[in-house]
Amino acid sequence: MNLQPAASREIDEITGFLRDCDLTVSGLDVPSTRLWTLREPSAGMMVALTGFELSSDGADALIRSVAVHPEYRGQRLGHRLAQFAVDEARCAGASRAWLFSRRSGGFWQKLGFTRVDVQDLAAALESTHQVKLFIQTGQLLNEVAWTRPLEPHAAD
Repeated sequence: MNLQPAASREIDEITGFLRDCDLTVSGLDVPSTRLWTLREPSAGMMVALTGFELSSDGADALIRSVAVHPEYRGQRLGHRLAQFAVDEARCAGASRAWLFSRRSGGFWQKLGFTRVDVQDLAAALESTHQVKLFIQTGQLLNEVAWTRPLEPHAAD
C-alpha cells in the first residue's frame, strides 16, 4: 500500500471523493487535519483515503476520512487504512484515538475501539474542526462515538 500525504491541490478531488462516500468534508484543509491518499498506479485515480485531526494539545486524535472506492472494497483495504491512521496518530504523539461512526461500529470494534458517550469525545477534542462543526450544527447528538488508547512504540 503506497499511501501518500495529501497535497493542498488535491482538496477539491478529496472533497468529491468523501462526498461520494457520504463522509464529512469540512475542515479538510486545516493544519490539524492530516490526510493520505492511495491512487491506482496506472490511471492515477484516487481509490482510498485516510487521516486524522489532532486536538490542540496533540494528546488526542480524531480518526477521519477512512474511505475506499466501491470498486476496491472487500480487500481489507479499509482495515489497513484505519490501522495506518491509528499508527500515524500515535507517531504524531497522540495517546488516544477517537472517531464518529454511526454505521461501522463492528468494523471499529475489530480494531480495538469501544463505544463511548459522544460528550466524552467532544470534551477531549473540543478544539477540532469536526467537533466544532457538529456542535454548531446540532449534529453531535446524532453521532456515535468510539475510542481506544494508543500504545507507544516499543522504542518510545
